[in-house]
Amino acid sequence: MEQIEQLKEQLKKQEKLASLGLLSAGIAHEIQNPLNFVINFSKISDKLLKDLTEIVEDNKDKLAEDDCEEMEDIVTDLKENMAKIVEHGERAINIIQGILLVSRGKENEFRSADVCQLVKEYVWLSYHAMRANHKGFNLAIHESYDTTMPPMTVIPQDLSRAVLNVMNNACYAVWKKAQTAGEDYKPEVNVSVGTQDGNLLISFADNGEGMTDEVKQRLYENFFTTKPIGQGTGLGMGITRDIIENKHEGTVSFESVEGKGTTFTFTIPIKK
Repeated sequence: MEQIEQLKEQLKKQEKLASLGLLSAGIAHEIQNPLNFVINFSKISDKLLKDLTEIVEDNKDKLAEDDCEEMEDIVTDLKENMAKIVEHGERAINIIQGILLVSRGKENEFRSADVCQLVKEYVWLSYHAMRANHKGFNLAIHESYDTTMPPMTVIPQDLSRAVLNVMNNACYAVWKKAQTAGEDYKPEVNVSVGTQDGNLLISFADNGEGMTDEVKQRLYENFFTTKPIGQGTGLGMGITRDIIENKHEGTVSFESVEGKGTTFTFTIPIKK
């Protein structure tokens, strides 16, 4: 009876997630248009600012020295502000495109993707989602991305789910440990993306509570979860292994020490 109740709760949550997915896709589509305007007008404003700078330079002899210095400082600040607007606007666009890709992407569709950017976006999405659900949650994320990597052929919408699943677990593990650990404990997750011996390697290492022997043995078992009812479905790691091992023909490996932390590694053969 207890298992039936758990399954009922999980099914309810799945229905809510399905509805939320449709809503998110609609919101993402609507937000993308005004964001494009913000980015485009920022770029235009930057161009106008350059034109203004040239005009000031041509008439520099007609202005007081103090006025020239003040104008140069203002122009410098404005240029930095414009660059930040474009940078964060494009980051928001990337996140939105990721949401739309997940909601509309064709099943098992391999595409060329910037894996470093993909991993980075979903790592931080997981972090911010955890902060939204657990007041006071904080975490040091140490990132190491091989920026020389060319785009990789993967299934972006599926790989992003795998990244999200593992990062969610890492965030939960360090949060749970923080509830009982002393003030000296500093939650950390190390994320790295690189290549080795013809393989794409994606690694997540946390210093959370680690796994018991039972959890290790049942990790990929459907509906098995260590989270309270309503917080976990017990499907995430099974889905993750299917994405990496069956769809991408790679492997998922992990090392975990109870009380010290866990490291997950995706090894995916690079498609020529």
